[in-house]
Amino acid sequence: MFRFLHAADIHLDSPQRGLDRYEGAPAAECRAATRRALENLARTAMEEEVAFVLIVGDLYDGEWNDYQTPLFLAGVMSRLRDAGIPVYLIRGNHDAQNRMTRDLRLPENVKILSSDRAETVVQEDCGAAIHGRSFATRAVLENLARSYPARVPGLFNVGLLHTCVDGREGHEPYAPCSLSDLRSREYGYWALGHIHARETLHRDDPWIVFPGNVQGRHVREQGPKGCVLVTVDDGLQVASIEPKWLDVVRWQTCRVDAAGARDVDEALGRLERELDRMVDGADGRLLALRIEFQGATEAHSAMAARAAHWVQEVRRTAIDAGSGRVWVEKVVFKTSAPTALGSSSGDAPLAELAATLEEIRSDEARLRTLADRALDDLKRKLPADLLDELDGPDRLRNLLDQAGPLLFERLLGRVGTEV
Repeated sequence: MFRFLHAADIHLDSPQRGLDRYEGAPAAECRAATRRALENLARTAMEEEVAFVLIVGDLYDGEWNDYQTPLFLAGVMSRLRDAGIPVYLIRGNHDAQNRMTRDLRLPENVKILSSDRAETVVQEDCGAAIHGRSFATRAVLENLARSYPARVPGLFNVGLLHTCVDGREGHEPYAPCSLSDLRSREYGYWALGHIHARETLHRDDPWIVFPGNVQGRHVREQGPKGCVLVTVDDGLQVASIEPKWLDVVRWQTCRVDAAGARDVDEALGRLERELDRMVDGADGRLLALRIEFQGATEAHSAMAARAAHWVQEVRRTAIDAGSGRVWVEKVVFKTSAPTALGSSSGDAPLAELAATLEEIRSDEARLRTLADRALDDLKRKLPADLLDELDGPDRLRNLLDQAGPLLFERLLGRVGTEV
């Protein structure tokens, strides 16, 4: 019996662009997170006494700005060398052979498999044959899987491939292949990379697994992140696969059901309970949260009328609940009034206004026309990445949902000028 770790998409020293524009962002901790995750990978390998470690593409995020990145990697790899643990890796689209123009030798326990052809390395002491091929260039559009050799009889065969199997929404179709392409090689395990969400594509004969990336880098990479620990029995069959979480900053969405809340204080109370639950489950990690309030609630008008104020109250609540281990990336109010706007005012013009707002909300073309007129000056001042976010229909509806209650409150004389 032996064990090995399968990791991918480390993106060491990923620059984490855009963090500086967020209020109170723990930029230094987030930027160091991929290093800490790599250290956790090495620590787990030594604690589990694995036979080897696999890293399946995108070890680096791209060309180094300086030599600090490979020097840090060399230090981690040397600790694995001293523990007698070899590391086998292939290059992916971010660290393809032709993208890495600088060079620095790594410790002798690290083997980078060829980009010219599929290469096989035999681990005699545990009885494993490891097959893999690195990316020569960033955009590899050929089916590399078909070039991999047949299994080596009498050994446990592992294939390493950085790929987009059968296509994956939101990912470039690099090294495209099908499940049947992989199964035809008759390996015992396929260690895949490129897709940042953990997924098991096939169980038994063979196991085909994406471990996900080791550390989430933004709100679109949510939840626990890490690698998988694979145990191979004496019959050269996979006995178990266990996730090992390595992340030190965990990105998540905290959804607060505010339905039926009588006021903002009650909605914030529900937030506190949800934060307590999430903090307890984070095992001391820093939580980077997007907080969303949902549901029909009496608090809707107050939240919409003074959105900027309540955003800061939410941040204060998160700081208190997390004892400094929670950072709020964004607060989104997706609540609605318990009854339709203008329905209980008894005022025909207000009712007509409410109907017009609802028509605009449901008509994407009218929504965009209104946004183009009302937000034209703001759009000219925004950077491109923020402009894309502002132009999304969901974001525009959210802005309209906030503006509607504020407009009614002011028309009815219930609020002052503070927002």
